[in-house]
Amino acid sequence: MKKLPTIHATRVLGQGGRFAVEQIDLEFSNGARRTYERMHGAGRGAVVVVPLLDDETVLLIREYACGLHTYELGLPKGRLERGEDVLEGAGREIKEEIGYGARRLRHVGRLSLAPTYMSHQTQVVLAQDLYPERLPGDEPEELEVVPWKLDDLARLVQREDVTEGRSIAALFLVRELLRAGSL
Repeated sequence: MKKLPTIHATRVLGQGGRFAVEQIDLEFSNGARRTYERMHGAGRGAVVVVPLLDDETVLLIREYACGLHTYELGLPKGRLERGEDVLEGAGREIKEEIGYGARRLRHVGRLSLAPTYMSHQTQVVLAQDLYPERLPGDEPEELEVVPWKLDDLARLVQREDVTEGRSIAALFLVRELLRAGSL
């Protein structure tokens, strides 16, 4: 594996609500120097949950996506709260967003959005053996819960309202792990 570049200096250019924009002076192992900019997450990370109603059916949610000003179909997800670990956060999110708890939660991987300029990572959790339980969430309106067959992911990702990369990647990751008998 290549040696990581040496960080000579880091400067905060601006601070937003969830991200700070940083400028980083780097020196690579071959002596080349560059200044990069990145969005550095200020929180404790995030979680995306693949809730399986049964061995073949995942529960998706339709919610407003402000960045695109549209409604998107995807997986339950959210930021981890203070003092929560990944599995606790996943359990809370599905109770808030789909109205189910899970008797079995398993961390299955992590995803990044744009690792060349963002430090943010999202943990992927599989939720199984679901039971009805609802917690109040922070969404401004009721979220629509949409059951979808895991074997029909090809049709799902062709829909105009399914563009969120973390949801797409997490669905394929879990489907393939299940097919391989790894879960």
